Amino acid sequence: MEIAVPAPPPQTGEAAIPMALLELELSLDHFSGNKEDFAAFIRTVADDVGGEFLFALPASGLIEDCLTIAAIRYGETEDKAPMILFVCLDGDGSTIRVEQPSERTADLKSFAEAFVGVLEQI
Repeated sequence: MEIAVPAPPPQTGEAAIPMALLELELSLDHFSGNKEDFAAFIRTVADDVGGEFLFALPASGLIEDCLTIAAIRYGETEDKAPMILFVCLDGDGSTIRVEQPSERTADLKSFAEAFVGVLEQI
């Protein structure tokens, strides 16, 4: 069984870490809750930074050291479509981190994109 590991941030023309992603990471650093607070916290942060909370679900071993995964859509600009990111509640239940889609989470990314498609039709 292959376990997903954090993917490096995408390289952009001017910066290795897009400012929008850095803003999101800094906002997530304020998490001081627990497993029960996770989804509500991610929803609030996504709204605050101009992202969109899609859903949260148990990680089920999909990503290493992760109890719960929240999918968000984030980083939309005039010339760039938003990206799907996964916010993971670590195994200790008290810290969170951002993961970019990888080969291991490709199906989850496809599900998130389909979910967005359904929401846009409503």
